[in-house]
Amino acid sequence: MSNDNTPRMRIGQGFDVHGFGPGDHVMLGGVRVPHTQGVEAHSDGDVVIHALCDAMLGALALGDIGQHFPPSDMRWKDAASIDFLRHCNALLSERGWRVGNCDITVICERPKVGPHAEAMRRLLANELGLELDAVSIKATTTEKLGFTGRGEGIAAQAACLLVAG
Repeated sequence: MSNDNTPRMRIGQGFDVHGFGPGDHVMLGGVRVPHTQGVEAHSDGDVVIHALCDAMLGALALGDIGQHFPPSDMRWKDAASIDFLRHCNALLSERGWRVGNCDITVICERPKVGPHAEAMRRLLANELGLELDAVSIKATTTEKLGFTGRGEGIAAQAACLLVAG
C-alpha cells in the first residue's frame, strides 16, 4: 500500500463474454462443463475466471486481462484460465492485498450452471485461499432475450472485495 490514507478495502467488478463455437464443453470457474458447443476464445474462454480476474485487477487499477494476457501473444493460445487467476492473485499478494470475497453471476440459457456451481466454488476458494462461504456462484438467464437468450454465447459478471494483508 502506498500510504496511510490508502483504504483497507477495495472493490472491483468485471465482465466477460464469449460466443459459442465448435466443441463439446465450456470451462466455467475452472470446471469442465459438458455442453453441445464450446466457446470461441484465444484461451480456454472461461468467462467466470475472466470476469473475476478483471474484478481483481480493477480493484487495484491494474488494467484488465487483455493487457496482462493479450490475444496477440501466442503464449496464451489455448491457455488454461486458472493460470490467469493465479497470476492475478500473485499480483494482489505482491502489493499487500488478498481477495476477501467474490460474487459471480453466469449469464446464459445453457448450459445449466447449478449442477456445477459447488465444484466451481470449491476450486476458486481453494485457488484464492478462501473459505467456501467467501465465494458465490450464481446463474441467470436473460429470458431468451439478447445474444445469451438466443443461445449465441455466454457471459459472466463478477464483483470482489479486496482486503489489505
